[in-house]
Amino acid sequence: MGAGASFIKRMSLLFTNDEKGVYPQSWYAATCDLLPVFDPLSDSQRFDVCVIGAGYTGLSTSLHLAEAGYKVVVLEAQRIGFGASGRNGGQIGSGQRLEQGSLIKVAGAQTADLLWKLAEESKTTVKSLIQKHQIDCYLKSGIANLGLNQPQMKDMHHYTDFLAERYGYDHIIKLDKDAAYALCPSPAYHGGYLDQDAGHLHPLRYAIGLAEAALSAGVKIFENTEVTSLDKGERVKVHTSDATITCDYAVLACNGYLGNLEPSVASRVMPINNFIAATEPLGTETAKVLTQDVAIADSKFVINYFRLSHDGRLLFGGGENYSYRFPKDIAAAVRKPMSKIFPHLRDIRIDYAWGGTLGITVRRMPYFHKLSPNTFSASGYSGHGVAMATLAGKLVAKAIDGETSGFDAFSKVPSFPFPGGAPARYPLLVLAMTWYTLRDRLGF
Repeated sequence: MGAGASFIKRMSLLFTNDEKGVYPQSWYAATCDLLPVFDPLSDSQRFDVCVIGAGYTGLSTSLHLAEAGYKVVVLEAQRIGFGASGRNGGQIGSGQRLEQGSLIKVAGAQTADLLWKLAEESKTTVKSLIQKHQIDCYLKSGIANLGLNQPQMKDMHHYTDFLAERYGYDHIIKLDKDAAYALCPSPAYHGGYLDQDAGHLHPLRYAIGLAEAALSAGVKIFENTEVTSLDKGERVKVHTSDATITCDYAVLACNGYLGNLEPSVASRVMPINNFIAATEPLGTETAKVLTQDVAIADSKFVINYFRLSHDGRLLFGGGENYSYRFPKDIAAAVRKPMSKIFPHLRDIRIDYAWGGTLGITVRRMPYFHKLSPNTFSASGYSGHGVAMATLAGKLVAKAIDGETSGFDAFSKVPSFPFPGGAPARYPLLVLAMTWYTLRDRLGF
Protein backbone atom coordinates (compact mmCIF):
# COMPACT_ATOMS: atom_id res chain seq x y z
CA MET A 1 0.00 0.00 0.00
CA GLY A 2 1.43 3.38 -1.03
CA ALA A 3 1.86 6.31 1.33
CA GLY A 4 -1.15 8.16 -0.11
CA ALA A 5 -3.46 5.17 0.24
CA SER A 6 -2.18 4.49 3.76
CA PHE A 7 -2.86 8.11 4.74
CA ILE A 8 -6.42 7.94 3.39
CA LYS A 9 -7.08 4.73 5.27
CA ARG A 10 -5.88 6.26 8.55
CA MET A 11 -7.89 9.47 8.18
CA SER A 12 -11.67 9.71 8.30
CA LEU A 13 -13.53 12.89 7.47
CA LEU A 14 -16.36 11.64 9.66
CA PHE A 15 -14.27 12.40 12.74
CA THR A 16 -11.17 14.39 11.69
CA ASN A 17 -12.75 17.84 12.12
CA ASP A 18 -15.68 17.07 14.42
CA GLU A 19 -16.46 15.40 17.71
CA LYS A 20 -18.32 12.12 17.51
CA GLY A 21 -22.05 12.68 17.86
CA VAL A 22 -21.80 16.47 18.23
CA TYR A 23 -23.05 18.96 15.64
CA PRO A 24 -20.58 21.71 14.63
CA GLN A 25 -20.98 25.07 16.33
CA SER A 26 -22.73 26.61 13.34
CA TRP A 27 -25.46 29.23 13.18
CA TYR A 28 -27.63 26.48 11.70
CA ALA A 29 -27.25 24.21 14.74
CA ALA A 30 -27.83 27.19 17.05
CA THR A 31 -31.16 28.00 15.35
CA CYS A 32 -32.59 24.49 14.96
CA ASP A 33 -34.67 22.29 17.25
CA LEU A 34 -32.47 19.20 17.13
CA LEU A 35 -33.93 15.74 17.55
CA PRO A 36 -32.95 13.60 20.54
CA VAL A 37 -30.01 11.31 19.85
CA PHE A 38 -31.04 7.99 18.32
CA ASP A 39 -29.45 4.84 19.70
CA PRO A 40 -26.63 3.18 17.77
CA LEU A 41 -27.28 -0.18 16.13
CA SER A 42 -26.48 -2.88 18.68
CA ASP A 43 -28.03 -6.06 17.28
CA SER A 44 -28.28 -7.63 13.84
CA GLN A 45 -31.57 -7.04 12.03
CA ARG A 46 -33.35 -7.65 8.71
CA PHE A 47 -34.83 -4.91 6.48
CA ASP A 48 -35.96 -4.51 2.90
CA VAL A 49 -33.58 -1.60 2.35
CA CYS A 50 -30.56 -0.30 4.25
CA VAL A 51 -29.58 3.32 3.57
CA ILE A 52 -26.11 4.43 4.62
CA GLY A 53 -26.07 8.12 5.49
CA ALA A 54 -28.72 10.45 6.94
CA GLY A 55 -28.21 13.47 4.72
CA TYR A 56 -30.60 14.66 2.03
CA THR A 57 -29.93 11.69 -0.26
CA GLY A 58 -30.44 9.09 2.45
CA LEU A 59 -33.40 10.79 4.09
CA SER A 60 -35.18 11.37 0.78
CA THR A 61 -34.51 7.78 -0.32
CA SER A 62 -35.84 6.35 2.93
CA LEU A 63 -38.91 8.60 3.00
CA HIS A 64 -39.95 7.78 -0.57
CA LEU A 65 -39.34 4.05 -0.07
CA ALA A 66 -41.27 3.95 3.20
CA GLU A 67 -44.19 5.71 1.55
CA ALA A 68 -44.06 2.99 -1.14
CA GLY A 69 -44.37 0.30 1.52
CA TYR A 70 -40.76 -0.77 2.08
CA LYS A 71 -39.25 -1.54 5.49
CA VAL A 72 -36.26 0.82 5.64
CA VAL A 73 -33.37 1.45 8.03
CA VAL A 74 -30.94 4.39 7.92
CA LEU A 75 -27.47 4.05 9.45
CA GLU A 76 -25.70 7.33 10.26
CA ALA A 77 -22.14 7.48 11.55
CA GLN A 78 -22.76 10.82 13.27
CA ARG A 79 -26.09 12.71 13.58
CA ILE A 80 -28.96 13.37 11.18
CA GLY A 81 -27.93 16.07 8.69
CA PHE A 82 -24.48 16.18 10.25
CA GLY A 83 -22.50 16.51 7.01
CA ALA A 84 -22.94 18.88 4.08
CA SER A 85 -26.73 18.57 4.31
CA GLY A 86 -26.72 20.51 7.59
CA ARG A 87 -23.89 22.92 6.82
CA ASN A 88 -24.32 24.20 3.24
CA GLY A 89 -25.36 27.55 1.81
CA GLY A 90 -29.01 26.54 1.56
CA GLN A 91 -29.39 27.44 -2.12
CA ILE A 92 -31.92 25.66 -4.36
CA GLY A 93 -30.53 26.32 -7.81
CA SER A 94 -32.01 25.75 -11.26
CA GLY A 95 -30.53 23.33 -13.76
CA GLN A 96 -27.52 21.15 -13.17
CA ARG A 97 -24.14 22.22 -11.81
CA LEU A 98 -22.88 21.99 -15.39
CA GLU A 99 -24.60 24.51 -17.69
CA GLN A 100 -26.94 23.06 -20.27
CA GLY A 101 -24.87 24.03 -23.31
CA SER A 102 -21.88 22.13 -21.94
CA LEU A 103 -24.10 19.26 -20.84
CA ILE A 104 -25.45 18.86 -24.37
CA LYS A 105 -21.87 18.49 -25.63
CA VAL A 106 -20.99 15.98 -22.90
CA ALA A 107 -24.12 13.83 -22.76
CA GLY A 108 -25.99 14.55 -25.99
CA ALA A 109 -29.08 16.66 -26.54
CA GLN A 110 -31.67 14.05 -25.55
CA THR A 111 -30.05 13.19 -22.21
CA ALA A 112 -29.22 16.84 -21.47
CA ASP A 113 -32.81 17.91 -22.10
CA LEU A 114 -34.06 15.16 -19.79
CA LEU A 115 -31.59 16.29 -17.13
CA TRP A 116 -32.98 19.83 -17.39
CA LYS A 117 -36.48 18.45 -16.74
CA LEU A 118 -35.17 16.45 -13.81
CA ALA A 119 -33.48 19.56 -12.40
CA GLU A 120 -36.79 21.38 -12.58
CA GLU A 121 -38.35 18.39 -10.81
CA SER A 122 -35.69 18.66 -8.10
CA LYS A 123 -36.86 22.17 -7.15
CA THR A 124 -40.49 21.10 -7.23
CA THR A 125 -39.68 18.07 -5.06
CA VAL A 126 -38.04 20.20 -2.37
CA LYS A 127 -40.89 22.70 -2.32
CA SER A 128 -43.58 20.00 -2.26
CA LEU A 129 -41.89 18.07 0.56
CA ILE A 130 -41.64 21.24 2.62
CA GLN A 131 -45.32 21.98 2.04
CA LYS A 132 -46.55 18.41 2.51
CA HIS A 133 -44.66 17.83 5.76
CA GLN A 134 -44.91 21.42 7.02
CA ILE A 135 -41.15 21.79 7.43
CA ASP A 136 -40.33 25.16 9.00
CA CYS A 137 -37.05 25.97 7.23
CA TYR A 138 -37.52 29.59 6.09
CA LEU A 139 -37.97 28.75 2.41
CA LYS A 140 -37.63 31.89 0.26
CA SER A 141 -37.57 32.53 -3.50
CA GLY A 142 -34.75 33.94 -5.61
CA ILE A 143 -31.08 33.44 -6.42
CA ALA A 144 -29.07 36.09 -8.27
CA ASN A 145 -26.07 34.87 -10.26
CA LEU A 146 -23.60 37.75 -10.62
CA GLY A 147 -20.52 38.19 -12.79
CA LEU A 148 -17.25 39.84 -11.84
CA ASN A 149 -16.75 41.60 -15.16
CA GLN A 150 -18.59 42.73 -18.28
CA PRO A 151 -17.83 39.62 -20.40
CA GLN A 152 -19.17 37.37 -17.65
CA MET A 153 -22.35 39.45 -17.47
CA LYS A 154 -22.82 39.09 -21.23
CA ASP A 155 -22.29 35.32 -21.00
CA MET A 156 -24.93 35.13 -18.28
CA HIS A 157 -27.41 37.13 -20.37
CA HIS A 158 -26.79 34.86 -23.36
CA TYR A 159 -27.40 31.85 -21.13
CA THR A 160 -30.77 33.22 -19.99
CA ASP A 161 -31.74 33.66 -23.66
CA PHE A 162 -30.69 30.06 -24.34
CA LEU A 163 -32.83 28.74 -21.45
CA ALA A 164 -35.82 30.76 -22.62
CA GLU A 165 -35.51 29.64 -26.23
CA ARG A 166 -34.78 25.95 -25.64
CA TYR A 167 -36.80 25.24 -22.49
CA GLY A 168 -39.28 28.10 -22.24
CA TYR A 169 -37.75 29.03 -18.89
CA ASP A 170 -39.13 32.51 -18.22
CA HIS A 171 -38.43 33.01 -14.51
CA ILE A 172 -35.26 35.05 -15.05
CA ILE A 173 -34.71 38.81 -14.89
CA LYS A 174 -31.52 40.08 -16.54
CA LEU A 175 -29.48 42.49 -14.43
CA ASP A 176 -27.12 45.09 -15.86
CA LYS A 177 -24.46 46.63 -13.64
CA ASP A 178 -26.81 49.26 -12.16
CA ALA A 179 -29.56 46.72 -11.48
CA ALA A 180 -27.08 44.32 -9.89
CA TYR A 181 -25.77 47.10 -7.65
CA ALA A 182 -29.31 48.08 -6.69
CA LEU A 183 -29.86 44.49 -5.55
CA CYS A 184 -26.42 43.84 -4.06
CA PRO A 185 -24.48 47.07 -3.33
CA SER A 186 -21.01 45.63 -3.91
CA PRO A 187 -18.39 47.18 -6.20
CA ALA A 188 -17.30 43.66 -7.20
CA TYR A 189 -20.20 42.83 -9.51
CA HIS A 190 -21.00 43.89 -13.07
CA GLY A 191 -24.42 42.35 -13.65
CA GLY A 192 -25.99 38.93 -14.16
CA TYR A 193 -29.48 37.63 -13.62
CA LEU A 194 -32.07 36.95 -10.93
CA ASP A 195 -33.70 33.52 -11.08
CA GLN A 196 -37.05 33.95 -9.35
CA ASP A 197 -37.92 30.24 -9.35
CA ALA A 198 -34.71 29.28 -7.52
CA GLY A 199 -34.63 29.72 -3.77
CA HIS A 200 -32.94 29.30 -0.42
CA LEU A 201 -33.65 27.79 2.98
CA HIS A 202 -32.24 26.79 6.38
CA PRO A 203 -30.50 23.53 5.42
CA LEU A 204 -30.34 21.81 8.82
CA ARG A 205 -33.99 22.57 9.58
CA TYR A 206 -34.83 21.07 6.21
CA ALA A 207 -32.81 17.91 6.95
CA ILE A 208 -34.42 17.52 10.37
CA GLY A 209 -37.85 17.97 8.76
CA LEU A 210 -37.11 15.23 6.23
CA ALA A 211 -36.01 12.95 9.07
CA GLU A 212 -39.21 13.59 11.01
CA ALA A 213 -41.26 12.81 7.91
CA ALA A 214 -39.29 9.59 7.34
CA LEU A 215 -39.76 8.53 10.96
CA SER A 216 -43.49 9.17 10.69
CA ALA A 217 -43.56 6.96 7.59
CA GLY A 218 -41.99 4.10 9.57
CA VAL A 219 -38.27 4.47 8.83
CA LYS A 220 -35.89 3.28 11.54
CA ILE A 221 -32.83 5.49 12.15
CA PHE A 222 -29.68 4.59 14.06
CA GLU A 223 -27.14 7.32 14.80
CA ASN A 224 -23.48 7.03 15.86
CA THR A 225 -23.39 3.88 13.72
CA GLU A 226 -20.49 3.78 11.30
CA VAL A 227 -20.69 1.23 8.50
CA THR A 228 -17.37 -0.59 8.20
CA SER A 229 -18.04 -2.78 5.14
CA LEU A 230 -20.75 -4.34 3.02
CA ASP A 231 -21.01 -7.67 1.27
CA LYS A 232 -22.89 -7.53 -2.03
CA GLY A 233 -24.95 -10.50 -3.13
CA GLU A 234 -28.52 -11.72 -3.48
CA ARG A 235 -28.92 -10.34 0.04
CA VAL A 236 -26.65 -7.46 0.99
CA LYS A 237 -24.96 -7.57 4.38
CA VAL A 238 -24.10 -4.16 5.85
CA HIS A 239 -21.62 -4.45 8.69
CA THR A 240 -20.93 -2.14 11.62
CA SER A 241 -18.54 -2.77 14.50
CA ASP A 242 -21.38 -4.24 16.60
CA ALA A 243 -23.98 -5.73 14.26
CA THR A 244 -25.04 -6.55 10.71
CA ILE A 245 -28.05 -5.47 8.67
CA THR A 246 -29.23 -8.01 6.11
CA CYS A 247 -31.29 -6.43 3.35
CA ASP A 248 -32.64 -6.89 -0.16
CA TYR A 249 -31.23 -3.51 -1.26
CA ALA A 250 -28.52 -1.17 -0.01
CA VAL A 251 -28.03 2.52 -0.81
CA LEU A 252 -24.77 4.43 -0.36
CA ALA A 253 -25.73 8.02 0.44
CA CYS A 254 -22.44 9.21 1.90
CA ASN A 255 -21.25 11.90 -0.56
CA GLY A 256 -18.04 13.52 0.73
CA TYR A 257 -17.93 11.26 3.78
CA LEU A 258 -17.77 7.95 1.92
CA GLY A 259 -14.15 7.32 2.88
CA ASN A 260 -12.88 3.93 1.75
CA LEU A 261 -16.24 2.16 2.01
CA GLU A 262 -16.56 1.78 -1.78
CA PRO A 263 -13.32 2.50 -3.73
CA SER A 264 -15.03 2.51 -7.14
CA VAL A 265 -17.13 5.52 -6.04
CA ALA A 266 -14.31 7.15 -4.07
CA SER A 267 -12.18 7.31 -7.22
CA ARG A 268 -14.83 9.50 -8.88
CA VAL A 269 -16.19 11.53 -5.96
CA MET A 270 -13.64 13.79 -4.30
CA PRO A 271 -14.22 15.28 -0.82
CA ILE A 272 -13.34 18.97 -0.48
CA ASN A 273 -13.96 21.41 2.34
CA ASN A 274 -15.91 24.65 2.13
CA PHE A 275 -16.50 27.30 4.78
CA ILE A 276 -19.26 29.67 5.94
CA ALA A 277 -19.38 32.52 8.44
CA ALA A 278 -22.36 34.21 10.08
CA THR A 279 -21.82 37.84 11.05
CA GLU A 280 -23.39 39.62 13.94
CA PRO A 281 -26.92 40.92 13.13
CA LEU A 282 -26.55 43.80 10.67
CA GLY A 283 -29.58 45.82 11.74
CA THR A 284 -30.10 48.82 9.48
CA GLU A 285 -26.92 47.89 7.58
CA THR A 286 -28.66 45.00 5.77
CA ALA A 287 -29.57 47.29 2.86
CA LYS A 288 -25.83 47.79 2.25
CA VAL A 289 -25.55 44.04 1.58
CA LEU A 290 -28.84 42.99 -0.04
CA THR A 291 -31.97 44.97 -0.76
CA GLN A 292 -34.09 41.85 -1.37
CA ASP A 293 -34.30 38.58 0.54
CA VAL A 294 -32.58 36.55 -2.18
CA ALA A 295 -29.39 34.51 -2.26
CA ILE A 296 -26.31 35.37 -4.32
CA ALA A 297 -23.89 33.09 -6.17
CA ASP A 298 -21.07 34.66 -8.15
CA SER A 299 -19.02 33.59 -11.17
CA LYS A 300 -15.74 32.73 -9.45
CA PHE A 301 -14.59 29.15 -9.96
CA VAL A 302 -14.20 28.91 -6.18
CA ILE A 303 -17.59 30.47 -5.77
CA ASN A 304 -18.69 33.09 -3.25
CA TYR A 305 -22.27 32.58 -2.10
CA PHE A 306 -24.25 34.47 0.50
CA ARG A 307 -27.65 35.56 1.78
CA LEU A 308 -29.28 37.16 4.79
CA SER A 309 -30.51 35.01 7.66
CA HIS A 310 -33.96 35.34 9.17
CA ASP A 311 -32.39 37.19 12.12
CA GLY A 312 -30.56 39.71 9.93
CA ARG A 313 -27.05 38.25 9.71
CA LEU A 314 -24.95 37.88 6.59
CA LEU A 315 -24.30 34.20 5.93
CA PHE A 316 -21.25 34.23 3.67
CA GLY A 317 -19.67 31.17 2.10
CA GLY A 318 -16.26 31.42 0.52
CA GLY A 319 -12.97 29.61 0.27
CA GLU A 320 -12.09 25.94 -0.01
CA ASN A 321 -9.30 23.64 0.96
CA TYR A 322 -8.37 20.20 -0.25
CA SER A 323 -6.69 18.69 2.80
CA TYR A 324 -8.41 16.52 5.35
CA ARG A 325 -8.32 19.23 8.02
CA PHE A 326 -10.18 22.53 8.31
CA PRO A 327 -8.09 25.68 8.88
CA LYS A 328 -7.50 26.62 12.50
CA ASP A 329 -9.21 30.00 12.06
CA ILE A 330 -12.22 29.49 9.79
CA ALA A 331 -13.57 32.98 10.51
CA ALA A 332 -10.36 34.56 9.19
CA ALA A 333 -10.42 32.30 6.13
CA VAL A 334 -13.96 33.45 5.23
CA ARG A 335 -13.42 37.08 6.18
CA LYS A 336 -10.84 37.42 3.38
CA PRO A 337 -13.21 36.82 0.42
CA MET A 338 -16.11 38.50 2.27
CA SER A 339 -14.06 41.70 2.64
CA LYS A 340 -13.35 41.77 -1.08
CA ILE A 341 -17.07 41.66 -1.85
CA PHE A 342 -18.09 43.99 0.99
CA PRO A 343 -15.13 46.18 2.00
CA HIS A 344 -17.28 48.04 4.53
CA LEU A 345 -17.72 44.79 6.50
CA ARG A 346 -13.98 44.25 6.90
CA ASP A 347 -14.19 44.66 10.69
CA ILE A 348 -17.67 43.21 11.27
CA ARG A 349 -17.94 40.76 14.15
CA ILE A 350 -18.29 37.13 13.11
CA ASP A 351 -20.38 35.14 15.59
CA TYR A 352 -20.21 31.72 13.94
CA ALA A 353 -17.84 30.10 11.45
CA TRP A 354 -17.87 26.49 10.36
CA GLY A 355 -16.65 24.12 7.69
CA GLY A 356 -18.19 21.19 5.89
CA THR A 357 -17.18 18.52 3.43
CA LEU A 358 -18.90 18.05 0.09
CA GLY A 359 -18.31 15.70 -2.82
CA ILE A 360 -17.26 16.89 -6.27
CA THR A 361 -16.69 15.07 -9.55
CA VAL A 362 -14.43 15.80 -12.51
CA ARG A 363 -17.35 17.09 -14.60
CA ARG A 364 -19.20 18.65 -11.63
CA MET A 365 -22.15 16.36 -12.32
CA PRO A 366 -23.64 13.93 -9.78
CA TYR A 367 -22.35 10.39 -9.94
CA PHE A 368 -25.18 7.83 -10.00
CA HIS A 369 -24.00 4.25 -10.11
CA LYS A 370 -25.47 0.79 -9.66
CA LEU A 371 -22.74 -1.12 -7.84
CA SER A 372 -24.59 -4.44 -8.15
CA PRO A 373 -28.15 -5.44 -9.12
CA ASN A 374 -29.34 -4.41 -5.64
CA THR A 375 -26.77 -1.83 -4.46
CA PHE A 376 -27.10 1.82 -5.48
CA SER A 377 -24.95 4.91 -4.98
CA ALA A 378 -25.69 8.60 -5.60
CA SER A 379 -23.27 11.40 -4.67
CA GLY A 380 -20.91 14.04 -6.06
CA TYR A 381 -23.38 16.95 -6.22
CA SER A 382 -20.50 19.44 -6.50
CA GLY A 383 -22.13 22.23 -4.49
CA HIS A 384 -25.57 21.81 -6.06
CA GLY A 385 -26.92 19.34 -3.55
CA VAL A 386 -29.94 20.79 -1.72
CA ALA A 387 -32.34 20.09 -4.57
CA MET A 388 -30.28 17.52 -6.46
CA ALA A 389 -29.62 15.23 -3.47
CA THR A 390 -33.31 15.37 -2.56
CA LEU A 391 -34.16 14.36 -6.12
CA ALA A 392 -31.46 11.67 -6.06
CA GLY A 393 -33.18 10.01 -3.12
CA LYS A 394 -36.47 10.05 -4.97
CA LEU A 395 -34.89 8.57 -8.11
CA VAL A 396 -33.05 5.85 -6.18
CA ALA A 397 -36.31 4.92 -4.47
CA LYS A 398 -38.04 4.74 -7.84
CA ALA A 399 -35.24 2.60 -9.26
CA ILE A 400 -35.55 0.14 -6.38
CA ASP A 401 -39.28 0.06 -7.01
CA GLY A 402 -38.72 -0.71 -10.71
CA GLU A 403 -38.80 2.71 -12.44
CA THR A 404 -35.23 3.44 -13.51
CA SER A 405 -35.49 6.15 -16.19
CA GLY A 406 -34.47 9.06 -13.96
CA PHE A 407 -31.62 7.18 -12.30
CA ASP A 408 -30.44 5.95 -15.70
CA ALA A 409 -30.39 9.48 -17.13
CA PHE A 410 -27.73 10.51 -14.63
CA SER A 411 -25.87 7.24 -15.11
CA LYS A 412 -25.52 8.04 -18.83
CA VAL A 413 -23.43 11.16 -18.18
CA PRO A 414 -19.82 10.15 -18.82
CA SER A 415 -17.92 10.06 -15.53
CA PHE A 416 -14.16 9.89 -15.13
CA PRO A 417 -12.09 8.88 -12.12
CA PHE A 418 -9.73 11.48 -10.73
CA PRO A 419 -6.25 10.82 -12.16
CA GLY A 420 -4.39 8.41 -9.94
CA GLY A 421 -7.54 7.39 -8.09
CA ALA A 422 -8.05 8.18 -4.43
CA PRO A 423 -4.35 8.19 -3.39
CA ALA A 424 -3.19 10.78 -5.97
CA ARG A 425 -6.28 12.93 -6.39
CA TYR A 426 -5.45 15.48 -3.67
CA PRO A 427 -2.09 16.78 -4.99
CA LEU A 428 -3.44 16.83 -8.56
CA LEU A 429 -6.55 18.74 -7.49
CA VAL A 430 -4.44 21.27 -5.60
CA LEU A 431 -2.47 21.95 -8.80
CA ALA A 432 -5.68 22.40 -10.79
CA MET A 433 -7.29 24.65 -8.19
CA THR A 434 -4.16 26.84 -8.03
CA TRP A 435 -4.65 27.49 -11.74
CA TYR A 436 -8.35 28.31 -11.35
CA THR A 437 -7.61 30.60 -8.41
CA LEU A 438 -5.13 32.47 -10.63
CA ARG A 439 -7.82 32.75 -13.31
CA ASP A 440 -10.24 34.22 -10.76
CA ARG A 441 -7.66 36.81 -9.69
CA LEU A 442 -6.90 37.78 -13.28
CA GLY A 443 -10.61 38.09 -14.06
CA PHE A 444 -11.06 35.60 -16.90
